[in-house]
Amino acid sequence: MTQSQNSNGSKDTCLRVLVSGRVQGVGYRYGTREKAIALGIVGWVRNLPDGRVEAMISGAAMPIDSIMKWFYNGPPAAKVTAVETEQRPLQSFEGFEIRR
Repeated sequence: MTQSQNSNGSKDTCLRVLVSGRVQGVGYRYGTREKAIALGIVGWVRNLPDGRVEAMISGAAMPIDSIMKWFYNGPPAAKVTAVETEQRPLQSFEGFEIRR
C-alpha cells in the first residue's frame, strides 16, 4: 500500500476507482467533483468509452473513506452496480478536475 504522512499526522493514499452501472449522463462526474472538493481530495474523474466512470483520488484516510461511500451511491439518478478500487503510487494533483 502506498501511503505517506501528511501535515496533520494521518496517512495519504491514492486510489484508482472504476464505477459501473448507470453512471454516465446522470451528473456522476460533477457530483464526484463537488464531493471531492468539499472533502479536500485531489485528483480527477472521467467517463470511459465502455460506460464506466474512472476516478483517481488522493487524500487522507477519512476523506477517502467518505468519498468511497459516495462512489457506491452517486447522485440520485445513478444506479451503481459495482465499484472497483486499485491502490496506486501517490501522485501530485492540483485540485480536482473533470477530464474528457
